[in-house]
Amino acid sequence: MNPSSFASPALPPRRLALLAAAAAAALACAPAPAQTTAAPAPAAAASEPARLPVVRASARADATQASETHEAYTSRASAAATRLDLSLRETPQSVSIVTRTQIEDFGLTSANRLLSSVTGVNVEVVETDRSYFSVRGFEVSNFQLDGIGLPFATGDQLGDIDTALYDRVEVLRGANGLLASTGNPSATVNFVRKRPTAQRQAAAALTLGRWNDVRVDADLAGPLNAGGSVRGRLVAALQDRDSHLDRYQLRKTVVGGTLEADLAEATVLSVGLSQQRNQPRSPMWGALPLAYADGTPTHYATSASSSADWAYWNTTDTQLFAELRHALSAAWELQASLLRRELSSDGEMFYVYGDAGFLPGSGTGLYSWPSKYDHVERQWLADVHVRGSVDVAGRRHDLVLGLNSGRSDNLLQSSDDDVGLPLSEAQVLAGSFPRPAFDAGRTGHAAFENRRTALYGAARINPADMLKLLLGANLTHATSSGTQYGLDHAYRHSQATPYLGLVLDLDAQHTLYASHARIFNPQHQTDLDGRVLDPIAGSNTELGLKGAWLQQRLNGSVALFRVQQDNTPEYAGFADGQSRYRGVDATSTGIELDIAGQPAPGWQLSGGYTQLRIQDATGADARPYVPRKTLRLSASHRLAALPQLKLGASVKWQGATTTVGATARQDAYALLDLMARYELGAQLSLTAQLHNATDRRHLNSLMWAQSFYGAPRSASVSLAWQH
Repeated sequence: MNPSSFASPALPPRRLALLAAAAAAALACAPAPAQTTAAPAPAAAASEPARLPVVRASARADATQASETHEAYTSRASAAATRLDLSLRETPQSVSIVTRTQIEDFGLTSANRLLSSVTGVNVEVVETDRSYFSVRGFEVSNFQLDGIGLPFATGDQLGDIDTALYDRVEVLRGANGLLASTGNPSATVNFVRKRPTAQRQAAAALTLGRWNDVRVDADLAGPLNAGGSVRGRLVAALQDRDSHLDRYQLRKTVVGGTLEADLAEATVLSVGLSQQRNQPRSPMWGALPLAYADGTPTHYATSASSSADWAYWNTTDTQLFAELRHALSAAWELQASLLRRELSSDGEMFYVYGDAGFLPGSGTGLYSWPSKYDHVERQWLADVHVRGSVDVAGRRHDLVLGLNSGRSDNLLQSSDDDVGLPLSEAQVLAGSFPRPAFDAGRTGHAAFENRRTALYGAARINPADMLKLLLGANLTHATSSGTQYGLDHAYRHSQATPYLGLVLDLDAQHTLYASHARIFNPQHQTDLDGRVLDPIAGSNTELGLKGAWLQQRLNGSVALFRVQQDNTPEYAGFADGQSRYRGVDATSTGIELDIAGQPAPGWQLSGGYTQLRIQDATGADARPYVPRKTLRLSASHRLAALPQLKLGASVKWQGATTTVGATARQDAYALLDLMARYELGAQLSLTAQLHNATDRRHLNSLMWAQSFYGAPRSASVSLAWQH
């Protein structure tokens, strides 16, 4: 449990509003491009968008193609593992891709909902507005935007990321030390932005759901001049809803604009600005105790919440990015990317703590911890790389070489008041604890800076038509300076991490692969003596078989994996107002099956099964809150007799879990979502969705000794228009 969350005032969105207004006006007024003056495209790709004409001239698989251009639940290529455009069969690691069609079919409007549908991903919703993610038994610390990003500064994601701005989400399981540089050997999640299009298009949707849920989406893209050499895209979403939880409300606004210009025949420049603002009221900070002092499990209504009626926790995520692509030749490309990201939050929160939990019959044993927070994290990231092909000994080989640099500045100020006052059960559940003045002088402060510079390179060697070797390495220098609640937040580490992969084609449809990758991750957590823990050292080794069938419309894989993570932070106690940790070593081994695509005409399928074992250095079972068995399956079918109708279902199943120390247990359970979409015409469709159709009562997480219940059955209806 870590009550030391972060927060900071929202930024004024003036720059964002100006860009959005300019893009909207230009898109509305620009004439349609004349076909004779459109940007030239190679003959082999004449039917594809012309925004990257020269880049598409190579024979590599195309990982830049937007998933919104097709109805599939899979993509044919990804650059997530090596920056080389490889088909999923050619990638020597497990990859899952959630496409735009799947997002819209099942209403995956938030990262939590989306990632909970992905093979092997566990979403630990420990509070209403803070989540942890794990894959193959270990926390996911890397979220990327178009392939670049920094690990979570605090190990968690504040505020649920909306998916309105993104074309697809790629999940690369295992270590990603080649490109992510620092992080855990669990997985990397890459959010791929929507981009401007060569043809004019527009879409809008209105969604109404249970608990006064109202959502509006708008998406406008197309050329901004007659020749089509300048293109734009504007995306916006607004959601306002109550909740199944007592007192909790959320207002979320998302807006993003992107401009793209052909500076020359071989050069494309993209710039964009986006912002997401979450404004929850009566959010939970911590949750409800899972057991009484004598070990008896607690039982509450599904709507029960520990939040105070005055609490709030506003978060803002503002991103400014620029990207330059230049085709050096028919075989070589240069790409430079810049990202400036500001994550801020401010809140007045109410945390309930106590070692014993409620005492049965008395309602006592818990105590108050109100706190006021202001936090801001400013990130600067830059990446420059070249990639292409060379001919050696009569065979073509692929190369990539890049330099990546990033900096993250964190500033936190907190103020605590009325800490340690006893609470009755009725007072907690009613949210009636009085708001403190926050003037008691109990303050905390953190100010630290993390820096990272990495040089990376990889080669895909082609010794034979049926065999490919992938060899790569990353050399990273990471430093930190500053203080966190009066303790030094300082480290300096340099490390080289290798990447090894082998891909062997067994026939035209099946490939055997093996890979080994390492990664390390400097930590901010402190031990019981106040020292920062040593970096996490991780490795992922996997052996698998991949297939691509039905002209690559269906992709599948089975993988055996072994993940080793040393110095994993494990909660060791609470001292001097801070959670303390100790570093532990753990290993997970398991099997993973994944499938996605079109198994038959009219069908789309995405899902997988994971079974694993997690052990500590002594061989004992570790991290029991991570389910050992999980199944994810989403499918839709367009009826041949009535092609306007599409029906779908999504199942999320997990095995039994317990808290550390087995103070609470949750049996295996499954959540079922259903959808039906009917096309009212060429441009209008109506979609109905039923979430948790069986009304399964379940806890959101057993990661902590506190938790709260997930949402019961709910329904929503969406009316969508596109042109």
